[in-house]
Amino acid sequence: MARARVLLVEDDAALAELVSWHLEREEFEVERTADGEEALLLARESPPDLVLLDWMIEGISGIEVCRRLRRVADTANVPIIMLTARGEEEDRVRGLETGADDYITKPFSPRELIARVGAVLRRVRPALAGERLSYADIEMDTASHRVKRGGSPIMLGPTEFRLLKHFLEHPGRVFSRERLLDSVWGRDSDIEPRTVDVHIRRLRKAINVETCPDIIRTVRSAGYALDSEGTA
Repeated sequence: MARARVLLVEDDAALAELVSWHLEREEFEVERTADGEEALLLARESPPDLVLLDWMIEGISGIEVCRRLRRVADTANVPIIMLTARGEEEDRVRGLETGADDYITKPFSPRELIARVGAVLRRVRPALAGERLSYADIEMDTASHRVKRGGSPIMLGPTEFRLLKHFLEHPGRVFSRERLLDSVWGRDSDIEPRTVDVHIRRLRKAINVETCPDIIRTVRSAGYALDSEGTA
């Protein structure tokens, strides 16, 4: 299963520690903050796969954080689950209308939380629910390390495989060279950002066989995306 990144925004230190422990036990990668402004910065710098957002937090409210995340292109489609002690129907409706994908009322069991997180991710990011990833006519089996396009096998080197896997897990999202370096090579990598261009060219050459359209879109001054519209 692909390792999903969760941004936890919760100012109750004990609860944040408990939730983090249970998420990490289920192999989620967790980043934590208790402050709304910092949550916005973290989400914009590196959009997570899901946000767990407390309604009542330091700085700006969770509702306002949710509203602002929905206004920014990079985070507009990131799933958000609200955590709150406010259980009235009017409050739940307000949270959902602001852009939240789900709503959990405190106190909740860690088991319920994990189940809700999994359900939301399966709905909006099916790639995180299994070992097979697909987009357009590209298929990847992460367990056997096999890739096909249009039913025909594609041979990829290890780096190109990891690069394509990352794109398949985030179809349509634009990634800068720096963000790709962090996600595919690792934050401690001393590889130059321009090296990403070399591997993108290799990946394109491998998957754009015969009459297949170029499915990797180059966004000037921004980066690359896996996009069925391709690039001119």
